[in-house]
Amino acid sequence: MKLNKLTLIAALAMGSLLTLGTALNAQDATNAPAATPPAGAPPAVRGRPNFEAIAKQLELTDDQKPKAKVVIDAQQKQMRELRGDASLSQEDRRAKSKTIRDEATAKLKEILTPEQFAKYQKMTSGRRPAGPAPAATPQ
Repeated sequence: MKLNKLTLIAALAMGSLLTLGTALNAQDATNAPAATPPAGAPPAVRGRPNFEAIAKQLELTDDQKPKAKVVIDAQQKQMRELRGDASLSQEDRRAKSKTIRDEATAKLKEILTPEQFAKYQKMTSGRRPAGPAPAATPQ
């Protein structure tokens, strides 16, 4: 009788471990990271263009690159900090975001040629909201 109890307890313990292991593996499979775009995809496909992609599109000179990089890096840093500031309302965040973009644009206008600046404005016009955010539609 004692041997049967010991065998039964061991069998239940093994069954529990096998079931738990299978459940954990199933959970891992559903939490797989999102598929990443192919390595050769253009920067815009992978997300926001990096500085090298912007410099290439604008055909920046060696003299312009370090100046523009400082402006763009500062803008990106300020925008990251703004997104992390939970104390601001959405309206305040939009206004501050617009101010940051406008300041960076003004600095870049001094660095870029008129043709490059026109390209820059065309590149960034699709990412910026033109006015207040559209109202949510009831469903």
